[in-house]
Amino acid sequence: MTRVEVALAGRAYDVLIGAGLVARAGELAGPHLKRRRVAIVADDTVMRLHGGELVAAFVRAGIESPIISVPAGEASKCFAELERISDELLELELDRGDLIVAFGGGVVGDLAGFAAAIYKRGVDFIQIPTTLLAQVDSSVGGKTAIDTPRGKNLIGAFHQPVLVLADLAMLDTLPDREMRAGYAEVIKYALLGDADFLTWLEANGGRVLARDPDALSHAVARCVAMKAEIVAEDEKEAGRRALLNLGHTFGHALEAEVGFGDALLHGEAVALGCAQAFRFSARQGICRAADAARAEAAIAASGLPTRLSQIANGASFAADRLIAHMGNDKKAEGGQLTFILARRAGEAFVQKGVDIPALRTFLIEEGAKP
Repeated sequence: MTRVEVALAGRAYDVLIGAGLVARAGELAGPHLKRRRVAIVADDTVMRLHGGELVAAFVRAGIESPIISVPAGEASKCFAELERISDELLELELDRGDLIVAFGGGVVGDLAGFAAAIYKRGVDFIQIPTTLLAQVDSSVGGKTAIDTPRGKNLIGAFHQPVLVLADLAMLDTLPDREMRAGYAEVIKYALLGDADFLTWLEANGGRVLARDPDALSHAVARCVAMKAEIVAEDEKEAGRRALLNLGHTFGHALEAEVGFGDALLHGEAVALGCAQAFRFSARQGICRAADAARAEAAIAASGLPTRLSQIANGASFAADRLIAHMGNDKKAEGGQLTFILARRAGEAFVQKGVDIPALRTFLIEEGAKP
């Protein structure tokens, strides 16, 4: 087991990485409980596959653990599900000394974490992420949110968990497409700040996707360590933490346009967005064309999309509509767009006031409609 600390003053917590952690959930959660009771908010698919193991772990520790099930899929990150979960927590008479456990991928982690942030003005919660994407990214750092028709993650709060249990054994049942979607976030970390890690992924990415235990453990631990360092420095994204959004301004616009459905998973959108961020950087003369080509090749080698034409169901995009979605991005300020761009593979930076006509031209060159 690997332990990574997120070193926030007075609110530090551990991210534990290894196989078999769900079976130890009761034991590991115990020190964080004021009384022997938790509420599990769980993806219904994950609960069917692994819920018995989690509940049994709590039973062994003498912890009551009622379950609130959430339909799988991005559509659950909405006001209606947030209201339903909040009402069920009230029905359970959960008090501020109890604890919420988020058991699932990024959707459940974001949704349950936001419910924890607002329920009775805030209760503690534990993240038990069951997808690669959630283990390397969304479960760490305290970002919680829901989507709206106007964009992704626009309503939310910063609310840190008290513990994260990244059980690598949960990935054994993860569909290959979801595994690749999570790998997009792994590549993102390498592209934004660790050229050596990118070189390692170019040689070992296939092993990670094949769920080789050593390769998977190394990749997850490296991503979590990078995120922990950045979050400890900039918890609420006032500066350096924005780098973690490499690929997301492009990606979120694409997701909003296709409706946050199966046509484009979040990780797939991030992968395509990272490739676009590097190509846009190259078109602007910020990075070398060779770096953009390297980033695209590393992404494509995993089977992830790098071009608009690869999005399923023949989706088409209009440049102006994509730019309008980008205007709703959380990083936008005063009507100006902020992007995460790249100087080279392994070095990203925050660019404010991106030139919109140049962006529009780029999107049309990428295949978007004028």
